[in-house]
Amino acid sequence: MSTPIPAEDERLFAYPQDRSCPWQPSSGYRELGEKGPLHRVRLWDGKSIWMVTGHAQARRLLADPRMSADRSRDDFPAVLPRLDAPIFKPIAIIGFDPPVHDVHRRLLAPDFSLKQARALRGSVEELAGRLVEGMLRKGPPAELIEDYALPIPSMVISELLGVPYDDHAFFEAMTVGLLQAKSAADAEAAGQALWDYLDELITAKEREPGGTGVLSRLVGEVDEDGDLTREDLVRIALALLIGGHDTTSQMIALGVVTLLEHPDQLAALRSDPGVLPAAVDELLRMVSVTDVSGVRVATEDIEIDGYVVRAGEGVLVSSSMTNRDPAVFPDPYRFDVHRGGGRNAASGRHHLTFGFGIHQCLGQNLARMELEVAFSVLFDRIPDLRLAVPLDGLPTRSGGTMQGVHTLPVEW
Repeated sequence: MSTPIPAEDERLFAYPQDRSCPWQPSSGYRELGEKGPLHRVRLWDGKSIWMVTGHAQARRLLADPRMSADRSRDDFPAVLPRLDAPIFKPIAIIGFDPPVHDVHRRLLAPDFSLKQARALRGSVEELAGRLVEGMLRKGPPAELIEDYALPIPSMVISELLGVPYDDHAFFEAMTVGLLQAKSAADAEAAGQALWDYLDELITAKEREPGGTGVLSRLVGEVDEDGDLTREDLVRIALALLIGGHDTTSQMIALGVVTLLEHPDQLAALRSDPGVLPAAVDELLRMVSVTDVSGVRVATEDIEIDGYVVRAGEGVLVSSSMTNRDPAVFPDPYRFDVHRGGGRNAASGRHHLTFGFGIHQCLGQNLARMELEVAFSVLFDRIPDLRLAVPLDGLPTRSGGTMQGVHTLPVEW
């Protein structure tokens, strides 16, 4: 039985809304953002929360210790039906508050440092080259996601964690089932399958210590009375496996689409490879495949720029809209690979795609490196790459984003 919608909430803006373009948010979000930085919106279950579209307000709220990320709280909002599944309550790294969050992040920080990302770059370039060779041998059309965009982050996270890549078809399918589920029950079924798989894998590592990868290292850190329990380790493994390949593969695919649809910007990138880091950040700003920089619930009343977020009220930070705040990004709906270059380097990284504050994405160094490699190798080796289907033939996904595209035929 659905939750009755209070009369005062019936007129609220309904969240989420679908996109009609891979790199632009819903037109409804744009209209909302023009009215101010904070808005009351109505969710699928009839509950209302705050949606933040202002960049400065988003940073302040994401950094405020009175905003809880603890998804096990009864008042934590489930912004989509699938997020009401128990498997998400909580999820490691992003779904815990200090001190648990701080302990887990400290355990993982060396594996996701900038130094580690740089050390992996050569092997990722080699991997990308092999995948392109495979596409060229097979000949056009090729399936960009299956042949290129998904294998890169999937192989990298498998090796980093110590998960057998031979099992990739299973964990990729279950990740899709979890993140694309239409209901909490469907999400729970897929999530439980992943949980059981990782639980069995960790058991094997416990029996044969000394293996390689993050999970083998952390098995030795487990202490049921200490900072890392075995359940914590399974939750960490689940979060890293899902986050380490799905979002990055979608970002590679939709980044390629965005570049192909802006040939002048692609030409600028190809003529000056030094633009690549700025171009990646501009793509991260524009595409915002997850559409959400963070979801929180207030533990105390918080006054911010004339608005009052009451204790117990949920807050959703819209990355697609905070990344288009004209106070930070002039002409924010224009795609410009030079936006973050040269003297503008700092402003180019002001986007909130990776979040902000203590929960800022742990894997952002790895993700940026993978994106830089993926785009540079692909367009260097296949300079006349083009979409094999019209742009309007690409599917959108309910939830306001394009994440969830599983086929992207390309030719040359």
